[in-house]
Amino acid sequence: MPSDLRTIAIVAHVDHGKTTLVDSMLWQSGIFRENEDVQERVLDTMDLEREKGITIMAKNTAIRYEDTKINIVDTPGHADFGGEVERTLRMVDGIMLLVDAAEGPLPQTRFVVQKALALDLPAIVVLNKIDRDDARPAEALDEIYDLFIDLGATEDQIDFPVFYTVATEGKCATELDGELRNLRPLFESILDTIPPPSEDPDGPLQVLVTSVQANEYLGPLAIGRVVQGTLHNRQNVSICHRDGSTETREITELFTYQGLQRVEADAAGPGEIVAVAGVEGIGLGECLAAAEDPDPLEPLDVDEPTISMEFSTNDGPLSGREGEYVTSRQLRDRLFEEARNNLAIRVEETDSPDRFLVYGRGELQMAIIIEQMRREGYEFCVGMPQVITKTIDGQRHEPYERTEIDIPEEYVGTVMERLGERKGTMQQMVHQESGRVRLVFEVPSRGLIGYRSKFLTDTKGTGLLTHRFEEFRPWAGEIPHRTSGALVSDRQGEATPYALLNLQDRGVFFVEPGDKVYEGMIVGENNRPQDLDVNVARERQLTNVRAASADVLEQLPPPREMSLEEAIEFIRGDELIEITPEEYRLRKRHLDPKKRKKAKMQRAEG
Repeated sequence: MPSDLRTIAIVAHVDHGKTTLVDSMLWQSGIFRENEDVQERVLDTMDLEREKGITIMAKNTAIRYEDTKINIVDTPGHADFGGEVERTLRMVDGIMLLVDAAEGPLPQTRFVVQKALALDLPAIVVLNKIDRDDARPAEALDEIYDLFIDLGATEDQIDFPVFYTVATEGKCATELDGELRNLRPLFESILDTIPPPSEDPDGPLQVLVTSVQANEYLGPLAIGRVVQGTLHNRQNVSICHRDGSTETREITELFTYQGLQRVEADAAGPGEIVAVAGVEGIGLGECLAAAEDPDPLEPLDVDEPTISMEFSTNDGPLSGREGEYVTSRQLRDRLFEEARNNLAIRVEETDSPDRFLVYGRGELQMAIIIEQMRREGYEFCVGMPQVITKTIDGQRHEPYERTEIDIPEEYVGTVMERLGERKGTMQQMVHQESGRVRLVFEVPSRGLIGYRSKFLTDTKGTGLLTHRFEEFRPWAGEIPHRTSGALVSDRQGEATPYALLNLQDRGVFFVEPGDKVYEGMIVGENNRPQDLDVNVARERQLTNVRAASADVLEQLPPPREMSLEEAIEFIRGDELIEITPEEYRLRKRHLDPKKRKKAKMQRAEG
């Protein structure tokens, strides 16, 4: 049994400091030279990760501490990327649970602990950011113990080591009032708490594939864990698919990890995380086994999606001007490729060849996929997120979310009223010494679609809102979405200062002078509940009376600029977002006003 190998996942809620702690562990293990220029959050390699400050894709690295190799997997902290965490936990022998000392355990913390306990993975608990002014490490630790007990943990599972850290400085202490030193005690605890792999290196080969990455030189690289046996370079293996079929392939390249680099290897034994070339056609969650008499593992599955969005080709008048990939075939190929590489995503074709249904975990996960496709040069449209319902015992059920809110005390009434309208029920209220209040609600997923922007407005940007899928429950009835109507352009052209100025009392505009508009495009939000067709391309009649156009522009308030997430929250069921590499526009599903009226009558009838 190899005792010189440990494999651990660092898990936490979003923005609790996982990737920063990994940075410090890499530095103190000697991976980098002292004079080496290394960017912060070195494992956040995607542009979107660095822009948003969150981890989206799970990534692995490896360090050496004394004579032991430690494989470390950094996981996403946002609930929408729970599929990444679920597949990661099958790769490791233990977890390091990181919790913000001020915020305590949040919904994603609960989800991760629940999955880890089900796999009987030992835990090391790290309370980070103890240098915050509002840190409350003792209370946060009590909440972690309560969480473990609530999830049915055994006495052995609750008996976890605890560390107090400041990840940005790379320091930790073993006692709350202890002296902050380097991370050496944390490394020692990993060796003592996380067991080495116990599988037989001479047993039948089993490799669980948890990720497939494209490589322009080697082809698809299958990344996973050697569960049993020993994998050799140039070895013939069987690809074991979900449907029970097998294919024989030869390993053309075999890599293990050291620091941030892939290192060529001749063989890899149990517990190693490997990257394998030459196994084209393997799917996520499938496995490699011995070529003769294969003994496959159970395929990796994750929790079901809770929402769906419609992706369709762009049929607007400006289509094809900005995007490189615009056809339904190109859109279909890209979506099915995403589904192959992401277990939490499912794609279905519809009765129209131009429309596809994409199922996922949440609005942020969908927004990330949309943004990635936009940057790759795709042009398409997406519709409003819809929750996935089930029929249980003849009754319609919908997903509910456990929602935790942290707000100043003066906004409690407003938030409770808003969530009450959205069929939320309060489960817990805790007043904190800092003057803030922690609220726990159970809310239908439908009620949270479009709520985040209103929440930030109601709390003047000071509130924190996190949520996590809980379970399916009976349908809660009608829930209001957007109470305001849309200002819809009634013709194609360019928005003019004259028209926008004269329409200011109608609502808030999303366009400014010079922007291209077309019939059916949403150019603003109406002050009233009804949609209103407006002419934003109207020109001023030429007369002998001169007017300073600069004065007109000074009177125009700036347009409201929406992020992609805000646009997804804004649209209704009869509206779409037009996505192009240059920008995104809001539009009606039916651009012709007569077709819109007909579709509205059909919806009212049935």
